[in-house]
Amino acid sequence: MAKQDIIVVGSGHNGLITACYLAKEGYPVTVVERRDILGGAVATETMFRSEQYPRGFRMDVGSSVHIMIHQTGIIEELELEQYGLDYIDMDPIMSYPVPGGKEQGVIHFFRDLDRTLEAIATVAPEDVENYRAFVEFWGRINRGVLNAFMVPPSSKNIFMELAKGQMRGGRMFKKGEQAGGLQKIMSSYGKVVDDAFESPHMKAALTWFAAQSGPTPDHPATGDFAGWQSMLHQSGAKHPRGGSGMLTQALARCLEAHGGEILTGMPVQDIVVEKGTAVGVRTKEREFRADIVISNAHVQLTMMELVGPRHLSADSYRKIKNINVGNGFGMVIRCAVEELPRYEACPDDSYIHNGMQLLAPSVSYLNNAIGDYMKKKPPEDPAVVAMTFSGIDPDVAPSGGHTLYGWAQWHPYELQDGLHWDDIREREAQKIYDVVCRYAPNMEGKLIDWHIQTPLDIERKHAMPRGNVMHVEMSLDQMFMFRPIPEMSEYKTPVKNLYLSSASCHPGGGVFGAAGYNAARIILKDLRKKSWF
Repeated sequence: MAKQDIIVVGSGHNGLITACYLAKEGYPVTVVERRDILGGAVATETMFRSEQYPRGFRMDVGSSVHIMIHQTGIIEELELEQYGLDYIDMDPIMSYPVPGGKEQGVIHFFRDLDRTLEAIATVAPEDVENYRAFVEFWGRINRGVLNAFMVPPSSKNIFMELAKGQMRGGRMFKKGEQAGGLQKIMSSYGKVVDDAFESPHMKAALTWFAAQSGPTPDHPATGDFAGWQSMLHQSGAKHPRGGSGMLTQALARCLEAHGGEILTGMPVQDIVVEKGTAVGVRTKEREFRADIVISNAHVQLTMMELVGPRHLSADSYRKIKNINVGNGFGMVIRCAVEELPRYEACPDDSYIHNGMQLLAPSVSYLNNAIGDYMKKKPPEDPAVVAMTFSGIDPDVAPSGGHTLYGWAQWHPYELQDGLHWDDIREREAQKIYDVVCRYAPNMEGKLIDWHIQTPLDIERKHAMPRGNVMHVEMSLDQMFMFRPIPEMSEYKTPVKNLYLSSASCHPGGGVFGAAGYNAARIILKDLRKKSWF
C-alpha cells in the first residue's frame, strides 16, 4: 500500500495548478489520472494520421481559447514558459463576418481598443462611441470582479474585494452610477447588449460571444457575461503553440520538477474515508494512502460516486444531488480540412483566421436555436464559433492541411421523443459544418475527417455530467459563495481532509485556473495550521 502526503484525483488544469503550488512548498504530491493522456479538458491529441498526412493533425479535445488565465499571474508565478509553454496571440481575438452576401465586411475585435473602434466604424459607425463607453464602464467594474475571483469566496472576501475596487483609483462606479450599474449587473446579458448598441451586427456578435458561458440571453443577473468583453482588451486571447494541451503539459513538467508525479491510465474507483476523514484513494490496481485528498473531478462525481452516500449526511447528499447541472448546452466538431474558410463577407481579409469567428446572423437566429433547445431538440440552425488555429500555428496541421473547429449551441443533453445522440451525431455535426459553408462556400467538399463531440460524447470523454463544460450552471445562485453549494464554497467538503479543485468551484469554468489557485491557498493555510501544532 503506497503512502503519499497529497493525492490529486484528475489532471485537469485546475488540479495541476493546485498540485504545482503545493509541490513548490515542498509537499509530496501524486496526481492520479483516469485517462492515458493528461490534461482533462485542456488536452490535445494527434488524430487523422494517413498515408497522405502521416504526422496527423493536432486536435484540441476540450478548451482551446485561453483568456482568463492571463489575468491571474499563475503562468508567471509557476514560470511555465521555462517548462515549454509558448503562447501565440490571437489578434483579433474574434471577428464577425457580416452575413448577407459578398463583401459585406467584417467587425474585428482586436486587443487594442482603438483598432477595434476603427473596425467597428467600417460596419457599424453608429456604435463606435457606444462600444468605447461600454468598455470603459464594464472595465472599471470587472477589475474589481477579477480580484473577487482570485480569493476564496466567503461573503467577507467577496464583498471586501468589491469594496476595495470601489475605493481604488478609477472606482468601479462613478458618482451617480451605482444604482444604474447594479441594475445592469442584475439584468440579462441579452438586455445589456440590446440597450447598449444600435447595429444588429454588433448585437448579434456580442450576444453570441456572451453566450459562451451557457445561460441563455434572457437569464437574469448575467449582465456581466456581456460586460466581460471589456477585459478582452486587457488580456487578449491566446492559444498555446502545438495545441491547448501544451498548458497542461507545461504544468506537468513544473510539477515533476518540484518532486511531484503523475500516474495516467489509473481511474480512481473510491475515495477512501475512515471515521469521516479522507485517507486515500483506491484504483483497480492499487490503494494509495494520503494525508490530503484533492478532487479535480466534477463535484457530483466526487461526492456521490467516489465518496458515496454512506459517508455523507442525508442533507449534504440531497444538496449535492440538487446542484443544477443543466441540460448540456453545446457540441463541437474538430475538422481536418484541405484549406481555410474564405468568408464571402471579407474574402481577402488577412486577420480573420487569427481568432474566433462568430457565425450568428442575428439575435433572432440565436433565439430560434434556443427555442429548439427548450423543446429538447437540437437546433435546426445552430450558432457557431469557428476556430482555425492552423492559420496562426503551423505545428497543429501537416503541409497541405488545416484545422477547423466549430463550437455550436444550443444542444440539449436530454433529447425529446426518445432520440439518442449516438443516432444523430453525424447529422447534427453536418449542420454545424453547413453553417461554415454558408459563410464560406469554398469549404464545400474540403472536409478530410472530423472528431465529433456531442453533449453525450463530452460527458463520456471528460466525465462532465450532461455534457456541461462549465461543470454546473453559471447562474448567480451557483456563483461566488454559492458554488457549488454554500457549505462547500471554500473548496472544502463535509469529509475532513477532502478538498475540491475544479470548475465545479468558484469562479467556474473556462481556462482560468483561479479555482486551482484558490484551492491551493486554502490547503496551504490548513497545512500550516496543522504544522503549528
